[in-house]
Amino acid sequence: MELYVHIPFCRQKCRYCAFASFAGQESYREKYIELLLTEARNRKQEVSGPVSTVYIGGGTPSLLSPSQLSVLIAGLREVFDLDGVTEFTSEANPGTVTGEWFDAAVSCGVSRVSFGMQAYQENLLRLLGRIHTFEDVRTCVHLARKAGISNISLDLIFGIPGQTGEDWNNTLDAALSLDPSHISAYGLIPEEGTPLMHDLDAGRLTLPDPDLERDMYSLACEKTALSGFHQYEISSFARENRECVHNIGYWTQVPYLGLGVSAASMTGISFSDEGMTYFRSVNPDTITVYEQQVLSGITPEAERISPSDARFETVMLGLRMNRGVSERDFYRKHGVTIGSCFGGKLETLKKRGLMLHEGDAWKLTARGFDIQNSVLVELMEE
Repeated sequence: MELYVHIPFCRQKCRYCAFASFAGQESYREKYIELLLTEARNRKQEVSGPVSTVYIGGGTPSLLSPSQLSVLIAGLREVFDLDGVTEFTSEANPGTVTGEWFDAAVSCGVSRVSFGMQAYQENLLRLLGRIHTFEDVRTCVHLARKAGISNISLDLIFGIPGQTGEDWNNTLDAALSLDPSHISAYGLIPEEGTPLMHDLDAGRLTLPDPDLERDMYSLACEKTALSGFHQYEISSFARENRECVHNIGYWTQVPYLGLGVSAASMTGISFSDEGMTYFRSVNPDTITVYEQQVLSGITPEAERISPSDARFETVMLGLRMNRGVSERDFYRKHGVTIGSCFGGKLETLKKRGLMLHEGDAWKLTARGFDIQNSVLVELMEE
């Protein structure tokens, strides 16, 4: 079982961000921690067995003071069995963390930190609404290591308006110069309602050419490989044994409980003659409604995922990873073969050069990764 905790506070909302996060509200943070721990107690019965990974995301978890972070994690340990946690991650904004924050995080058990570096160039960081510089990233990586955290991930964004191929090359070089253990490289997806999208709609900004974006993605694959990373997921590159275990859990349908505003959960896995099924729920995306729900003792309404939908999700999520979908694992979960559900479509995609069948695994080719969404549409069960 995995545990996700959402911290929705930010010093400044990024211009591309559509997540549930809110600038300011410093005075509310202690109350929010109380709500998180109340929700944890309310939903303890949804956790089956010990927790294997913890991920504190946001928003900006590093906006919590060292004492607030300590209270939160100590409270979670009182509710859940965290003794068997093998990976404990917290996100952090390079413009907000201090050595004291890292010391508190390490003392509470945090073993991995993910920094939102995004870009090297200050003009691109300002365009994105980021509050840090690359020198802030360098400083925070140093502080994290000094506190004892060696498992460091950097998030990068390509396809930013005005970003050139040289910009992206320099961003990758700058990130690699910090010797992280993990890099995530995401193509920018403009979201409706964000300031960035308003500028694009108004013609004030223009996205890079799609061919340039594909070249940027290919460059990330090439440069990380030359630096000793292996790509294990469509957007993720890691040194040996430094893959994000928590995220792999999402992609392999390990159950998880999400606490906090907008947090999603996948719990209640069961097996029958029909196959595997489970329940998915999502918390309210505003603090006010979330507070009302928690204080009333109401848990979010859960949707039952049918066996056919669970089978498709196994394929959809598994194809994000380079290792693909194991036929043995598919049969173990669903009691039917992947061939009986998707065989004809998989073979067709294989003939078109979009899929590979190696050993017992079905996986996307490089060309298949490039048009992954189109491949998944073809695999949808009728």
